[in-house]
Amino acid sequence: MPAKVKYELKLGPATRESFGKTLVELGRENPNIVVGDADLTKSTMTTYFGKEFPERMFECGIAEANMVAIGAGFATAGKIPFVSSFSAFVMTKGFEQLRCLVAYPNVNLKVVGTHSGISIGEDGPSQMSMEDLALACALPNFTVLCPADDTATRWAVRWAAGHQGPVFIRTGRPKAPVIYPADATFELGKAVELVPGTDVTLVATGLLVAEAIKASETLEQEGISARVLDIHTIKPLDEDALARAARETGALVVAEEHLVDSGLGVRVAQALAKTVPAPVEFVGLTTFAESGSPDQLLDKYGLRAPNLVEAARRAVARKS
Repeated sequence: MPAKVKYELKLGPATRESFGKTLVELGRENPNIVVGDADLTKSTMTTYFGKEFPERMFECGIAEANMVAIGAGFATAGKIPFVSSFSAFVMTKGFEQLRCLVAYPNVNLKVVGTHSGISIGEDGPSQMSMEDLALACALPNFTVLCPADDTATRWAVRWAAGHQGPVFIRTGRPKAPVIYPADATFELGKAVELVPGTDVTLVATGLLVAEAIKASETLEQEGISARVLDIHTIKPLDEDALARAARETGALVVAEEHLVDSGLGVRVAQALAKTVPAPVEFVGLTTFAESGSPDQLLDKYGLRAPNLVEAARRAVARKS
């Protein structure tokens, strides 16, 4: 069993910021990188790329469907296009184009959704994406990534640029707790075990990874040994790590800033049904959220460490 690591969880950059800065680095390294945005460059942080490479930056206006189609065209012409908007906009307004022009012909488009989940805050429910992972996973040929912090996001963006095929990357608006050192390495489709444990496994993605780490510390004080898995790759899912967790800990909790009816939890339950069935509890969203600060919303809708602790207690109780 790996030794336990003490996490300070200080705030680092927002993952959208990490995306924007990594995109500039890629632009310097590869002249085939081009970028499309839908009138939100200062929010998605593609503004950094546009300032340095204006000839490779394409402002598509408030027309996400057109942006996706333009990106697909660039991919067909041999470029490596990244298109970006709020997750709620690019995945819903651009879905038909993502389906017909990107997934079906399997073109090399990279789609980055920012301001994901409800932690977008005061902008309100019309701009909150709670179904984007479900939509992305529904598209054949797509790889779907949901990094938890700056280091993981930088890896995800670089991996996407080097991968031949469509990719969706989910990023967020608020500053993200630092989980990984700058030199951390990742492998596509392989969960990262951040905390070892034997009684229950906390399976988390995105912002909820930090909450899972906090929850594991509280549970340890109660005598419950909680493993923490960071699922940075939603598709393809690490079914081996999940099956191993089910065998070795006997119960799981899935935590995500997404609708529980269609997100990571559903994929985890499906995977375990094929391998090692076990009790699973779900921490996520079941309704649209109100407008408020990110902290207020995460508290009100139960996306905090204490909610994971309660779910873990229920999961452990179900083992018998």
